[in-house]
Parts: sequence; structure tokens; C-alpha cells
Amino acid sequence: MTFAPLPEPLPAPVVDNHCHLDVVRDDEALPVERALAQAAAVGVTRIVQIGCDLPGARWAEECARIYPNVVAGVALHPNDAPRQPSLDEAMAEIERLAAAHPKMRAVGETGLDFFRTGEEGRAVQVESFRRHIDLAKRLDKTLVIHDRDAHWAVLDVLAEEGAPQRWVMHCFSGDVEFARACLDAGAYLSFAGTVTFKNAAHLREALVVVPRDRILVETDAPYLTPHPHRGAINSSYMIPTTMRTMAQVRGDDLEMLCHAVNGNTDAAFGGTWH
Repeated sequence: MTFAPLPEPLPAPVVDNHCHLDVVRDDEALPVERALAQAAAVGVTRIVQIGCDLPGARWAEECARIYPNVVAGVALHPNDAPRQPSLDEAMAEIERLAAAHPKMRAVGETGLDFFRTGEEGRAVQVESFRRHIDLAKRLDKTLVIHDRDAHWAVLDVLAEEGAPQRWVMHCFSGDVEFARACLDAGAYLSFAGTVTFKNAAHLREALVVVPRDRILVETDAPYLTPHPHRGAINSSYMIPTTMRTMAQVRGDDLEMLCHAVNGNTDAAFGGTWH
């Protein structure tokens, strides 16, 4: 497995609002400095690093502290929550990290995943999700939600708990109906390389109905590399490929959409950072 070549730079800066710089895929990973430099070279000037287990959360907190153009989110991924020997102890560590310094902007990715976790683990997933929602509200952090094959269950839990002021549906995977339901509940919808896939017409249909002030873009790197480079290892520098597809699908001017996404990310994650 290899990395794709750098795409043509964007006409204005954008933020990759969800990536995993620490994750090694098929024994390959870009050094952080190189990943950030390559991203900046094509107009992806800032990154939200997501840590979704305890080692990854500790790494994300340190990364945000070291690199000026990185902020972070921390959580127990819904597939990781059922594996914890003590959910109480794990959540205490997540809370400590989430409150460590002002560049810790998000609690996430949390949520529900009914694809990889079976019935036996779902009660723990729901309990973990509820605790993360509460944590985001208590610390005034952005809630970043992972949703796989659990669309309406995610919204049910959010409705029961009360959503925080800012929340993001990471790697949006629903259709138009679900997009409208998320928007009605106050979400920002983040689109990944999946929106470029040939079999993802439902995502492109959903993208069209999202108001310009609620759209975000992400890589979920090193996964979900956009077409035509599916199979390569993803990195934040691939955002321009996804952004160009998004602008084309929506009929938006690319530069205008870049400015909108950049501003939306500031709004979604609690302000600018340098």
C-alpha cells in the first residue's frame, strides 16, 4: 500500500477536522512533521487530531500541545468502550485529558457502532455515549460522533440526554432524511472521502441539502482515501480531492466553499487556533 501524489492546492485554506496522525496502516505512516507540511502545502493548514482509545487520547493531547496548527479530541471509541476493564476509570482519564489545556477542543469520537459490536456490547456503548455527552456539556467541548449502522439510535440517545451546544456528525454516512434530522438537532455534518465513492450517491444527495454554514470536511486518515486513489493510505493532504468533489456536487464555487468550511470549523470547534 502506498500514498497518493499531492493534489493541486486549494484556492483558500481549510481544516481537516478529523484525522488520526498516530495510526499506522499496513506498517506505514507519515511522520507528523511531514504529514503537517504536506497538508499545508495544498491548503490544509490546520488539523483536528482524534484519539479514540486511552493510548491514542494521551498521544492526541501531547500532539495538540506541541504543534501550533493542531487541536485535539479525546474519547473512547464505541468499539473500544466494551473492552474497558473499568469504564469508570477509563472515563476519568478521558476527562483529565479533555480538560488538560485549551487546545483540547473536543470529546470524541464517541457514539454507537452496530456494525462491529454485537448485541452483547451495545449496552456498554450506550452507557459510554451518554457519559461522553455529559462530559462534553460539563467541559463545554465539541461532541464528535461516530455513527455506523446506528443512525436513529444515535439521535434517540442525544434527544434523551440533550445535545451539547456544538456537535459534529463525523464521516456522515446517512441519506437526505437523516441529514435533515441531524441538522434539525443542531449538527454540523462532516464529509469524508466516502462522498467521492461511486457507490455513495446517497451521500452526494445528502450533501446538496446541507446549508453551507453546517458543512465540514475530513479525511479520517489513514482511512477512507477519496476516489480515484482508493486503496492508498489517506493523509490530510488529500482533502483537496474531496473538496473539489463537494463543490462540484453542490454547484458551489470552490474558493467560496473553502472559506465557508474553514469558518464552520472554527465555529464547530470553539474558535480559531494558531
